Amino acid sequence: MHPTLYHNDHAWSGDNPIAELLQGSGAIATLASGLAFLMVSMRAQRATPTWQLFFFWMAFQGLFQALTQLVIGTLLAGNDVGRALAYLGVGGTAKAVLLACAVLAMYYAGRALARIYPTASVAGAERSLGFAAVVLIPALLSITLIIPFRIPREAIEVVLIPLIVNGLGSAWLIAGAVSTRAQGGTDPSASPKFVGPALSLCVLLAFFQIVLRPGISF
Repeated sequence: MHPTLYHNDHAWSGDNPIAELLQGSGAIATLASGLAFLMVSMRAQRATPTWQLFFFWMAFQGLFQALTQLVIGTLLAGNDVGRALAYLGVGGTAKAVLLACAVLAMYYAGRALARIYPTASVAGAERSLGFAAVVLIPALLSITLIIPFRIPREAIEVVLIPLIVNGLGSAWLIAGAVSTRAQGGTDPSASPKFVGPALSLCVLLAFFQIVLRPGISF
């Protein structure tokens, strides 16, 4: 196997059946990243608002990107996780159990994230409408920043996947807020700084489009 890493894809030359299993390794790595940043975010009360928001966003994306892949993989055999499940011989009943576990995990991920939402002081049912707007609008607007990292590729990969992940993640985060209370957000008088993150984003975009877009062979 000779894999090639791209900015929004991967490929390989050679032939080995285990490649089908390795298709699911990306979801495992993403889930591990989400869990790690969730733990950091839970212990980042003394961090600046900018870092709190960064930790939270990485946890949100890691958890819901991975769990969304698992949900889709139990339903569509052609998805990365679906191909790994096919390699493992996971049948219909086991897929149904995995689907239920993934949905349950999304619920608990939403609850955990709602408790540490950086700008929320109380994320209870009585403020669910306001909290919904605070969560949903930025999550959907963020897709405009995600798109440049994913082009060029098919529209389903560039736009639809981020829309599904952010939409489902926001919905579960809002649902989690209804049944839990926040630990206490950042000081309302303190706001995240965006100049540094914006510059970092530009550097990262340049790396994606200049270095990763042509592909890196291993």
